[in-house]
Amino acid sequence: MMIIDAHTHIFPESICGEREAFFEGEPEFKLLYESPKARLVDADQLVAEMDAQGVDVSVTFGFPWHHSDYFKKNNDHVMEAVSRYPDRIKGLCCLDVFADKAANEVERCLEGGLSGVGELAFYQGGFEPDTLKRLDPVMAICRERKLPVMIHTNEPIGHVYPGKTPNTLAQIYAMIQRFPENKIILAHWGGGIFFYLLMKKEVGETLANVYYDTAASPFLYTPRIYPVAASVAGAEKILWGTDYPLLKPDRYFREIEASGLGEAEKRRMLGDTAARLFGLS
Repeated sequence: MMIIDAHTHIFPESICGEREAFFEGEPEFKLLYESPKARLVDADQLVAEMDAQGVDVSVTFGFPWHHSDYFKKNNDHVMEAVSRYPDRIKGLCCLDVFADKAANEVERCLEGGLSGVGELAFYQGGFEPDTLKRLDPVMAICRERKLPVMIHTNEPIGHVYPGKTPNTLAQIYAMIQRFPENKIILAHWGGGIFFYLLMKKEVGETLANVYYDTAASPFLYTPRIYPVAASVAGAEKILWGTDYPLLKPDRYFREIEASGLGEAEKRRMLGDTAARLFGLS
């Protein structure tokens, strides 16, 4: 079985070594990474951890920087990582969709060997109408190329933590309705929106092209989330993702083993679904 981590972050060594130099004008990056306990890793460190943890392939990306110079620098590092580790790393283009010529950067990255777009995040608000308009050209490019787009979502209730956005399930649903033909990965279990697949009307059709990743799950849910999600959404729609370096794979492996999932469901979550979505054999 191929083990695929569908949600990891990497940064160039210059950012890892001098993160404070990138705080100005980037309040979200500062919020998430001001603490020295918040790890930043580059491509080589990611691959070393993959080797130590038994991960075959990682899908990786940077951060949705506001400064175009920053997200281009980060995307360049991801493209270089894909070039250096073609059998180990799949990369996504990450950026601020409100930036000038955001669509041009997406085209540049996809031409440069990246496999989709993400993790797009809107930390200061939910999916407001202007946000959806800014998403239009990015989603159109990925729709034409049949490539996935990963979007940061989170549960709208519960405790507050750095990076938790004010998105609502209604906003997430409206975003999906706007882009029904796109392959969309909702990070962090989609904020729990998959629960509504139990409804009789329309929701199943609306969410037909939507996938859900498990990033940060040990911080948010009990291990019961795995069999519940597999039962409701289907294990073929769930991507195992760690949010590394936030958490290491072994934390998830222990929880998945304790969850009661069947072997076939584990296989789908831990690799088969991601392999199909990203065209890996």
